[in-house]
Amino acid sequence: AHREGGKNKGEMYQTVTEGLQTLYTKKLLPLEETYLFHDFHSPALEPADFQSKPMVLLVGQYSTGKTTFIRYLLEQDFPGMRIGPEPTTDGFIAVMHGENEGVVPGNALVVDPKKPFRKLNAFGNSFLNRFICSQMPNQVLQSISIIDTPGILSGEKQRISRGYDFAEVLRWFGERVDRIILLFDAHKLDISDEFSEAIKAFKGQDDKIRVVLNKADQVDTQQLMRVYGALMWSLGKVINTPEVVRVYLGSFWAKPLQNTENRRLFEAESQDLFRDIQSLPRNAALRKLNDLIKRARLAKVHAYIISYLKKEMPSLFGREKKKDELIQRLPEIYTILQREHHISPGDFPNVTKMQDMLQHYDFSKFPSLKVKLIEKVDKMLASKIAVLMAMIREEEAKQPPAMVSGGAFEGSQDGPFGQGYGEGISAGADAEDWIVSRDKHRYDEIFYTLMPINGKITGVNAKKEMMNSRLPNTVLGKIWKLADCDQDGMLDDEEFALAQHLIKIKLEGYELPTELPNHLVPPSHRKNPTADALYNHVED
Repeated sequence: AHREGGKNKGEMYQTVTEGLQTLYTKKLLPLEETYLFHDFHSPALEPADFQSKPMVLLVGQYSTGKTTFIRYLLEQDFPGMRIGPEPTTDGFIAVMHGENEGVVPGNALVVDPKKPFRKLNAFGNSFLNRFICSQMPNQVLQSISIIDTPGILSGEKQRISRGYDFAEVLRWFGERVDRIILLFDAHKLDISDEFSEAIKAFKGQDDKIRVVLNKADQVDTQQLMRVYGALMWSLGKVINTPEVVRVYLGSFWAKPLQNTENRRLFEAESQDLFRDIQSLPRNAALRKLNDLIKRARLAKVHAYIISYLKKEMPSLFGREKKKDELIQRLPEIYTILQREHHISPGDFPNVTKMQDMLQHYDFSKFPSLKVKLIEKVDKMLASKIAVLMAMIREEEAKQPPAMVSGGAFEGSQDGPFGQGYGEGISAGADAEDWIVSRDKHRYDEIFYTLMPINGKITGVNAKKEMMNSRLPNTVLGKIWKLADCDQDGMLDDEEFALAQHLIKIKLEGYELPTELPNHLVPPSHRKNPTADALYNHVED
């Protein structure tokens, strides 16, 4: 039920999105505006930022298959797309859902209040001329939007000729998207200077980054291992986190594989990547909440820095000299503030960048510390966020957000081309006979050496034989539970054969089910009399 009224007592919100927006405008925005947060760090958030669909940002050097990857996901061409071996996509393309196909140019995009791009106008005309929104009716785009970026070039001259701050634009997108996918080509692995700058622009967004090593079918297994090692080594120097980034290997287009020896690996990897992208709508509200908390912490720290600089300024003479001295002493000021307000060093903005920006401001005009504003944000972080967390869970339970579907996400799971079809536990699912009977004569020989009584062997005797597989007891216990169909604590010849079959499946590296699928139930234990007649007609 909607909780309405009583907005003043305890703030109640209809939806999580509305809650986030209200918290931002009432609690955090006043603090940001007072201490010039928008000039220093990132523009104010708009209603569209809270309501937008999850976005996926694709970044990579030219010709690593970014645009082809989008085409592969959507399974149709999108307006404004150009593909070729030379650097083709020379601008940012936001691929979004729309009833009619068409292209909206950048200047029109940034005045549209329904789209989350209004604040991009700060990057100026040379950027807006290279930014378009490609709209089309596509099922995939109903749940996510995808942003294609210009191919990153190696060399110095391209960086100068862009006409806008490429890394800053990426940073802007990085703060607002749900996934950042870095694409690499298995053939050319160098991370150029501009690319490493681009990756560094995503500092602090490491949890959003995934890496795709594309065109992996064009090298053989030995080369692929080397390429993968080299990729991890290069990334380690650029992404400074102790965790290893998740790398998906594969060939993300609809052409035949050139080397089929790693087919199974590529299948599993692309399924993993699809699952990761499919889960985005479900985690979208959490991601927005998470980004709001990050932003609130930075805004608080920023307020402390600005008010400290104001406090240190002399009232009349020697302002310029004092300003230069304070800018020099900024690292030291950081340490003072860390101690005074118990803030961790990781929450502070980059020192050198901050020093550069402070040059242009008159410190005496800065506002002094307004404790009330900070307390508001503290209170929001302490109590209000927890309420929203609970609401997210409630909303999900009531009506879980739809998974991404359509395009490449459709139809690969069911039918014979689904992952794992006819392998492991599902082997023999569409066969006429009981699959275990194919090896049963071998299992019977073992069975009769275990001294059955009335056609059954005891748990103790079965245990000795099953332990030979060297599987851990937890796994063997599970196999016993699945195989002992009538749960009498003993195994007959069919149940024993089934146990051996399950051990074989586990040793081949497949997972065991929680319940025994119908096609594996031994014929004499089936409920269906017609099936029994089919299997047992020999004995009649």
